[in-house]
Amino acid sequence: MPYQPPIGYVLKQAQSLLRLRMEQELVPLRLTVSQYSCLHALKREPGISAAALARSTFVTRQSMNTMLQLLLDRGLVERPESVENGRALPTTLTAEGANVLDAAQTRVDEVERRMLSGLQHADQAALSRMLSACVNALS
Repeated sequence: MPYQPPIGYVLKQAQSLLRLRMEQELVPLRLTVSQYSCLHALKREPGISAAALARSTFVTRQSMNTMLQLLLDRGLVERPESVENGRALPTTLTAEGANVLDAAQTRVDEVERRMLSGLQHADQAALSRMLSACVNALS
């Protein structure tokens, strides 16, 4: 029987290559994968706190604050100077941020399409179910 590398190794290899290809595709937009993920999360949940953004993009709160400042400086997100209730400053996408995210999404979708191009639709659905089961088992 031919050697089969451990599933964890193949999964990590796929994840590393996926991230690399995404980073390469996002360079013309002056975005990193983490910044893209942040913009994507803000589209899904406008006003989400920086702490929740950090958790959803797998970065530290400190890194998120730095990232948000860069996105603010580029005009891709906005936040009020202060809020009446609570301490969290709600962050939202600007129109420019939404446009950049749309362009980024097109590029990321193409990377994913290339990654899955060797699989039939049914195999893609099965892979998604199986990876979700792995995530649930480890959560």
